[in-house]
Amino acid sequence: MPIALTSRQRARLKARAHALEPTVQIGQAEVSDTVVAEVDRSLTAHGLIKAKLAGGRDERDSLAKTLSERTDATIVQQVGRIVILWRPRPDDEPLDD
Repeated sequence: MPIALTSRQRARLKARAHALEPTVQIGQAEVSDTVVAEVDRSLTAHGLIKAKLAGGRDERDSLAKTLSERTDATIVQQVGRIVILWRPRPDDEPLDD
């Protein structure tokens, strides 16, 4: 289950993600097990990632939601074709309010 973030926590994560480049690019096809595995691997390694989505607005929203659910990550922000996903790692510092 994705973690609910406060506006302050969300702002901190967006600030940390600003300098990141997209680590995963996802095409217009459905989210495959391979894509989910790659996003999961990136989240395990980094905790906070950007992904670049293809398709129309509704397709991108659907892709982002599916990725979030299948990787147990939280959508921090979605702007255009870029989605920022976050999943806490055991060695991460807790997000303070």
